[in-house]
Amino acid sequence: MNARFYYLGILLALFAGIPQALPQTPYISSFSSSGLLVCTNLFPGSTAAVYSSPSFTGPWYTRKGLGSITVDSNGTFQIYVPINGQGAVFYRVLGIAAVDPFAGMALIPDGSFVIGGDGIPDAVTNDIDVSAFYMDTNLVTYSQWQAVYAYATNSGYTFDNPGAGKAANHPVQTVNWYDAVKWCNARSQQAGLAPVYYSDPALMQIYTNGDTPPYIDWTAEGYQLPTEAEWEKAARGGFGGLRFPWGDTISEDQANYVGNTNLFSYDLGPYNGNNTNFDDGVPPYTSPVGYFPPNGYGLNDMAGNVQEWCWDWYGTPYGLPTIDDPTGPDSGTYRVLRGGHWNFFAFIARCANRGKNNPDYADNTIGFRCVK
Repeated sequence: MNARFYYLGILLALFAGIPQALPQTPYISSFSSSGLLVCTNLFPGSTAAVYSSPSFTGPWYTRKGLGSITVDSNGTFQIYVPINGQGAVFYRVLGIAAVDPFAGMALIPDGSFVIGGDGIPDAVTNDIDVSAFYMDTNLVTYSQWQAVYAYATNSGYTFDNPGAGKAANHPVQTVNWYDAVKWCNARSQQAGLAPVYYSDPALMQIYTNGDTPPYIDWTAEGYQLPTEAEWEKAARGGFGGLRFPWGDTISEDQANYVGNTNLFSYDLGPYNGNNTNFDDGVPPYTSPVGYFPPNGYGLNDMAGNVQEWCWDWYGTPYGLPTIDDPTGPDSGTYRVLRGGHWNFFAFIARCANRGKNNPDYADNTIGFRCVK
């Protein structure tokens, strides 16, 4: 590299960090005399642009092929830039489409709520305090699952199930608890965030394979399954003591479940059976995410469509051992499921209802969403 390009390489590094809505700090790690520019420290899967100028102060321009560059899974890209036949040329990199780790999530504020009740025999009706967190406004869709799944399986992850979905905008289902946990880790890594789940107690080996219970780093910034307490607080939407997120009755204009107006006085139907809007004769009869009105926190499908895996081992009573950010028992046989689903009555769609299943179980009534 001649002196001009050596000097240029130093200046490039100085120009690399241009903040976006989410700050990225691109770093031009090398620039050869052949014009090969290597940039690192971007969000995996984001896009970037290379701009050039004959002056240190601009104006800056981009050329065809340099305005939308896909960043790889390591947060890096390399590309040849034009250098021949020009005088002094300065380059800079902008992250133009960062992955927003909070996109599609709602803030659930800090505070206490009354957990349980509504005739649930193994629940503690108690004030539980839950710190603020973010939750996906929608169930993980099949298209969202596929995008992260493709990244994950190309990055050393293995899953028990490939997942399924009625359509791209329907919830993913037929995923077990281990699948959901590993997918959360892959989503974190794809977004450039520290994963939450690990294979070792020292929290050094990222959990990517196998069906053994992972260790969890509660301080990590990545995505995870909600605790049971987080899920119930979020489902209630800021309202206390109600059977459902919006009130004490439910109708098939509010959620996707199996109606039975004869069996449950709080079920207003109008259908006795599967919701006719989605029963096309080919199960599962899931509904598009966001089809029904959201609850008070802006969350959809907190009372139907598919059940949702939670972090906790199933234990009785729940809401313990602490009343501050409870995380459930240290061990168990079953993992908690929350929310109703398209193939059962309104009884299980109540905010306080608790479900459970083996963590290696998967069927077309079970999906999940993430918190952060």
